[in-house]
Amino acid sequence: MTLATAARKDILRKDALRRRGALSPRTRQLFSARLADEGLAIARRAGARVVSAFWPIGDEPDTRPLLAALAENGFRTALPVTVRRGPLVFRQWRPGDPTLPGAKNIPEPMASAQALDPDLLFVPLACFDRRGHRIGYGAGHYDRSLAALRASGPVTAVGVAYSAAQAPEIPDEPHDQRLDFILTERELIDCRGG
Repeated sequence: MTLATAARKDILRKDALRRRGALSPRTRQLFSARLADEGLAIARRAGARVVSAFWPIGDEPDTRPLLAALAENGFRTALPVTVRRGPLVFRQWRPGDPTLPGAKNIPEPMASAQALDPDLLFVPLACFDRRGHRIGYGAGHYDRSLAALRASGPVTAVGVAYSAAQAPEIPDEPHDQRLDFILTERELIDCRGG
């Protein structure tokens, strides 16, 4: 990544996170409910076998109702486990299962939980564009993970974000993995066409 690209991404990330931080509690609550309903519908349409979501940190959208809805409707659910500089490991987790603090103190499934390869992932992000490009938090975990999973078969990646995180265009590089969809509190954006 060039210094200019890294600097541009950092500016876009900071600006989007500032806008996200200013959202009302009501907007957050409504999106959490929409995410559970629409996320379940996406999993059904995709015929997903294993669905991964992320444990929300800070002011990220709350995916826990989504995970509960998926588990209650018979989907195998998983949470990511951070592996230093490698692809994430996805371990089976259902609401109520124990967790332990992982990287940055984010709850992760126990090491004894079964490792799974999700075919549908709900992906966190700081910033996105309508082409399906995203800016995460800078470590590249999801780009490496999606590349590894997609090398083994079809995988659908759904970015989860408030519409305030949208940018006109995200600078992208060959290693960046595009999202198939982005789900916001307002719409489901289909990014597969371009």
